[in-house]
Amino acid sequence: MKVKDVLKAKQREIITAQPQTTVGEAMELLISNKIGCLPVVDDKDGLVGILSDKDIFLKAHSDPKGFRDCLVRDLMTVDVVIGLPDDSLSYIAGIMTNNRFRHVPILDNQQLAGLISIGDVVKTQMESIAGENRYLRKYITGEYPA
Repeated sequence: MKVKDVLKAKQREIITAQPQTTVGEAMELLISNKIGCLPVVDDKDGLVGILSDKDIFLKAHSDPKGFRDCLVRDLMTVDVVIGLPDDSLSYIAGIMTNNRFRHVPILDNQQLAGLISIGDVVKTQMESIAGENRYLRKYITGEYPA
């Protein structure tokens, strides 16, 4: 399955932050949208970084009193590994596994097209396994018209 197929099925708005967003505001976006990361975009919606809940946890641990007032640009990862709409989902899953990421931003023509999460990967694999199971059960029981 291709990344573009997963993004099409999701049809969910991409919640983003800007570099000058405070960490407190970013936390509110994460919590209110029940998400684990924010792609960070510039004024032209170009990806400039990514901020995860883990980035915030690390800062909160080192600066428990002032972390909320820090800016996203000070905590975000700037060397972002991205995917493309034509990448296979198994390729993205490999990137996540090898790099211990939970989210991969997807760019199309240098613009943010979506975000693939580990949950998207697992859901797609579960649907595929369920389809194979159904096919094999019908084959074994003789219900499959072959």
